[in-house]
Amino acid sequence: MYKLELIHDKNCQRLEVGFLPDLVATNSELVKFVAEKLPQLIENESMRGRLLKINGAQSIAIAYHIAHKVAPLYGAVAIFDPKLSGYVVSIAHDPEYELGMVLSDEPVIV
Repeated sequence: MYKLELIHDKNCQRLEVGFLPDLVATNSELVKFVAEKLPQLIENESMRGRLLKINGAQSIAIAYHIAHKVAPLYGAVAIFDPKLSGYVVSIAHDPEYELGMVLSDEPVIV
């Protein structure tokens, strides 16, 4: 129904998200789907660490839910902005990452 795939890059993790082709679902259905699948991904894929990069299309409802669940697990969360060709830090607990900092699309070595 909706893509949620965790990629383990060099010392960071990237969450690939997105609407599947020919999807016929409401935002209400999609956020419930993500709410069911994300905890499994968190546990099975050991989602936690210093930095999570999120890339892909998501509605505001989905984005808020993902942020709520992953923010306590990472030192920083950054969202891909194609206009900047990089990831914008939107949640920062780690002093290495400042809000608004633009990170390269390349894997981060920390």
